[in-house]
Amino acid sequence: MTTTRAGLSRVAAATAAALAILAAPSAQAAPPAQAATAAQATLAARTLPLGDADLVETRTSQTLARGVTLTRIVRGTEPAPADEINTTTRGPWVVNVLTIDPRKARGHLEATYGPDLARTEKTTDLVRASGALVGVNASFFTFTANAQYPGDPVGLGLYGGKLLSEPSSDPAEVNFVVDSRTDRVVMGKLSWSGSVHHRDTGASLPLEFINHPPVIPAGCTALPDQTQCTQPGDVVRFTPEFAAATPSGAGAEVVLDRRGCVVRTATSRGTELTTGQTSLQATGRETASLLQVAGEGCLRTKSDLVNEKGQRVPLHSGLTGVNGRYRLTADGRIVVPDGTGSFFDRNPRTVGGTTKDGRIVLATIDGRMTSSVGTTMDETAAVAQALGMHDAVNLDGGGSTAMSVRGELVNRPSGTAERLVGDALILRG
Repeated sequence: MTTTRAGLSRVAAATAAALAILAAPSAQAAPPAQAATAAQATLAARTLPLGDADLVETRTSQTLARGVTLTRIVRGTEPAPADEINTTTRGPWVVNVLTIDPRKARGHLEATYGPDLARTEKTTDLVRASGALVGVNASFFTFTANAQYPGDPVGLGLYGGKLLSEPSSDPAEVNFVVDSRTDRVVMGKLSWSGSVHHRDTGASLPLEFINHPPVIPAGCTALPDQTQCTQPGDVVRFTPEFAAATPSGAGAEVVLDRRGCVVRTATSRGTELTTGQTSLQATGRETASLLQVAGEGCLRTKSDLVNEKGQRVPLHSGLTGVNGRYRLTADGRIVVPDGTGSFFDRNPRTVGGTTKDGRIVLATIDGRMTSSVGTTMDETAAVAQALGMHDAVNLDGGGSTAMSVRGELVNRPSGTAERLVGDALILRG
């Protein structure tokens, strides 16, 4: 979610994504990918801090590959009454946990989004198409807020060193960034700024977004010629990864070649981009500004991704990052904020984190079902800490929560079927 002036669309997208966990009823049972073997000492020894102390808790684990372990935890033995899912202290809870030891595992954790950024796919399909060993759903995404581009991340989308979606200004956004060169995971709040500059004249224009449909100001929607609009609009950079074509509509679009030189200019939006091309779209009063700045020359695009300390994050092909909502643990401490409302109530959850010794942990908690009631944000943070996550982030959850091993579903998503999602964190086998 963002609070910038283009934010009406962005906020709607973020709200739909953040509340995606409220969307669906219970699903049919989905069997685990494989039968579990004897329990192994892959997780912290603490029982989960959920419900009454006398609940029975069972753990079964299997080694999926060198350095990769899947553990299934079931706490509680009796189904919950349907009207007590949000309040019961008897559970049950079903938690699936992937533990990856980068010092032993082959391959590296990375994010993937399918054929293009704007479409959605099942987590299982993303894992299967990538030839990955395991994967979980990851970012919050536009979802139902934009039927044409539902997979658009609401926040950071960094894939193979390419920044395809900027972090939002939403203070709740926390980013989960992996550097495959070092197998190090960093969690925190990133920020971004961008601009375009004409190489000859020096004229410049700030960028609002990367790969997000621009908004036409409310007072100018009836104007086919956006250069006549006096209200502030958006300037957005698009790359070929976004979709088969850029968003269409009133405004202006300038297509650039790989050198940043103008290929063509149009006083409406919507075109196909070939490999190496990018485009700039503008709406509102920025329409005239874009046409003036671009002219017929070459532009230089400036894009700065910085961390919480204000340090620039250099991009390289091994860097990948997704967005979450709220930090759960930091340096071993529970840091999730207090909150009320449906987002903070019991829901299915997906969590990404790391242990103090550098192992990567990805966990799903099934919810909204009598067979697994889900967790509040406070309960989710407590589970992350109990699983040994020294640092942890709450990723997209609810109907999106899914874990896949070799393309097969491991957990039981809420809803009538596995949800299509924007992207996933995967480990190739």
